[in-house]
Amino acid sequence: MTRPLEGIRVADFSHVMAGPFASHLLRLMGAEVIKIEAPGRGDAMRYYGNDRRYDGMAPAFIAVNAGKKSIALDLKDPRQHEVARRIIERSDVLLENFRPGVMARLGLGAEAVHRWKPDLIYCSVSGYGQTGPLRDWPAIDNIVQATSGMMSLGGDPGDPPMRVGFPVVDTLTGQTAAFAIATALVRRGRTGAGDTIDVAMFDATLSFMTSAVVPWLVTGKALARMGNTGYSGQPTSALFEARDGRVVSLGVVQQHQFEDLARFVGREDWLADPRFADPESRCLHAAAMRDEVQREMHRRDAAQWEVEMSLAGIPCGMVREVGEAASLPHLGERGLRLPLRIPGLPQRESVEIVNAGFQMESEAPGVAEAPPRLGEHSVEIMQWLGYTSEEAVAVLAAASREP
Repeated sequence: MTRPLEGIRVADFSHVMAGPFASHLLRLMGAEVIKIEAPGRGDAMRYYGNDRRYDGMAPAFIAVNAGKKSIALDLKDPRQHEVARRIIERSDVLLENFRPGVMARLGLGAEAVHRWKPDLIYCSVSGYGQTGPLRDWPAIDNIVQATSGMMSLGGDPGDPPMRVGFPVVDTLTGQTAAFAIATALVRRGRTGAGDTIDVAMFDATLSFMTSAVVPWLVTGKALARMGNTGYSGQPTSALFEARDGRVVSLGVVQQHQFEDLARFVGREDWLADPRFADPESRCLHAAAMRDEVQREMHRRDAAQWEVEMSLAGIPCGMVREVGEAASLPHLGERGLRLPLRIPGLPQRESVEIVNAGFQMESEAPGVAEAPPRLGEHSVEIMQWLGYTSEEAVAVLAAASREP
């Protein structure tokens, strides 16, 4: 069996995170991804972090570039620009995340490319999109977390704004772009026509925040900041400390879940207490409800609560560090950890990355090849394009020099 996107080729002009994450998802589904990088240092994500031993192959780069091919090209050099053009001619998808207008100035904008490659899926990723009054504003993940309102949602009332602790905007934008590309490929399969896709980090983030944005659009009122209380506002959907000092998160929202919780902890008296009779009453007496639940949670360790409540159908999870979550045997069972061997990597050459996050009966997503070194496949790609070895070396000579 083959993966769904085998036979699809992506000319990937993107860098850093949002664009590369999109092409990473496509690669996991079988697409071939040719990464076109600037000569010298290439994608800036190759050097992300403070440990200089990983320069050129930083963990953040490894995370979203496994199995891709790399060619280093100076797009301002006419001969190397021609190489890029030939790659595009043989590709199904072009992905780029430069500032709006950059690709057009290089002669590789969507309108120009579609004149000689009309069936191409051309996807641009930018901060605020290719149109609109914010078009030319620069943006990175934390900027859009701010401008979209995301930073105002977490924490308790009166707390300062808080950034989500990982590049959530970059990853959700990449996922949005991958979904849009896959959709356009399905349409092309029916009509034969290419498409132009405009993905904005800001737009994708507001769409991702639909559960917060739509209530405001409907009522004109913003959601209250709930801290660690769940979206429902129920006091039984919150964090509680267990006997061993670890914290568990309860997700008891529906009435039958509350009744199950009361019986599970031996507190049937809650069911007869008018303060806790229904969700509305529990919200009115939230402090008392939380105190009652907290008293019970101190009777067992967090891991015990997590297992026993979950088996009883009561939503409960122990708060873990990332490393603890990534070490759970569940990840192996679900195929979430993909092994890679990266020769020359400091400390250990055998590492793992995270898979796409879903399974398919036909064939699971995945990749087995290491991320490319900068320009690792340059000559190979040019020979595939029809250049001789000598021509390839001559054309790429300038690309191998530091800018």
